[in-house]
Amino acid sequence: MASAYLSRTFGTPTNASKFTYSGWIKRSGLGGNQVLLYANGGNSQNFSNIMFNSGNNFFWHVLHSNSEVSKLRTNAVLRDTSAWYHLVFQYDSTQATANNRTKMYINGVEVTSYGTQTNSGQNSNYHMNTAVEHFIGAEKGNTGGSVGSYFDGQMAHVHFVDGTIYAPSTFGETDATTGEWKPKTDPGISQANYGNNGFFLKFDNSANMGLDSSGNSNNWTTSGTIIQVPDTPSNIFATINPLDNYYQNNTFSNINNTVASHSSSYSCCLSTLGVSKGKYYVEAKVSALTAAVFGVTGKSPTSTGNNLGTSGFGIGVGENGRLRHEGTNTDSWSSTYTTNDILQVALDLDNNKFYFGINGTYQNSANPSTGSNGVTILAPSSTDTGLYFFGFSDNNSTGGSTLQYNFGQGFFGTTAVASAQTPDDGIGVFEYDPPTGYRALCTKSLNAQEYS
Repeated sequence: MASAYLSRTFGTPTNASKFTYSGWIKRSGLGGNQVLLYANGGNSQNFSNIMFNSGNNFFWHVLHSNSEVSKLRTNAVLRDTSAWYHLVFQYDSTQATANNRTKMYINGVEVTSYGTQTNSGQNSNYHMNTAVEHFIGAEKGNTGGSVGSYFDGQMAHVHFVDGTIYAPSTFGETDATTGEWKPKTDPGISQANYGNNGFFLKFDNSANMGLDSSGNSNNWTTSGTIIQVPDTPSNIFATINPLDNYYQNNTFSNINNTVASHSSSYSCCLSTLGVSKGKYYVEAKVSALTAAVFGVTGKSPTSTGNNLGTSGFGIGVGENGRLRHEGTNTDSWSSTYTTNDILQVALDLDNNKFYFGINGTYQNSANPSTGSNGVTILAPSSTDTGLYFFGFSDNNSTGGSTLQYNFGQGFFGTTAVASAQTPDDGIGVFEYDPPTGYRALCTKSLNAQEYS
């Protein structure tokens, strides 16, 4: 569960009646209220909030003297944990037309369908963009009180402009090649135009994640552990997918790269990105272990019989050294592994080979760099998905295993890898040196394979 946030007390605004919020957001945890930007009006009866609500809607909520004076809730549900969303919120209470006073945009497109729409009064100034305490990634219902409603996910290029309304096109644009909405790394807003309370958080300084890049020095104070990862809107790294979670039994944390199996049942989970060609390398550190199988599969799990390697389309290695290969088992194929071991999978879909390593040593005298002694697997086109996904299963009815994945983000949990090895293309960070020609599992690598 996320428990980190940023805080800052605003000063006198340039214009409290107008502001623009823009942020690139990638979700990890779903459900529950999760704050993007919160203004504390002094107690739980006075606040302004830009957030995701428990229904996974983009949500604006103002409570003033315990009365809901402004509220927007999209009908759209934002629950894709593999995607970055660009969210823009505009507040301009000077507008004569009520529906123009608060507006939302998702990936450059204005939201026109709301489940709830309560417009602000004309020329109304509430809490956000006033001289009160503000939070990014959490809320505090009372001054000096407890913090909650933590955001669980990633943020990039968060802007707040005090006194000016900017269109989404200021912050993003359509890629001419892919047709996808992507960020503008430099929106061209001057220091003065950000206004007194305006800021631009790039999150590009790992030693100071609250550093303001607007020129206004409106820096934020960090509470808890906020890590910097290479995942960006222009290069998305795989995580484990909470929506492809057999039995819904697993617990996810650390941007969904730490997975704990349920304590009382079988479970299985898969990566957000699947592959059909190319060479890919993935690591996972074992932090708790009962019975686990680590590997790949081309079939989404639907029953205990579809744990990794027990179906016709999967392969994985258990903690006891057993190779589970497309429905057959080979005992003592590998060394056993245990808590604190780092597991490695190198997947070669140019030659349909699987390689498994423990702590830097590939098993069965294999060498993925030279292509020797890999285990032959079915071609991706033969699987029911046409893809292979990385993942793990806990084939023990009591559960209790935890793996910390590294798809190239450079962390096991919240701890950075020690040696910082990179693939040949320089994208991704790992504990061990990836084999020659293998890539991290991310969209830039997928695109490179697609057009190679």
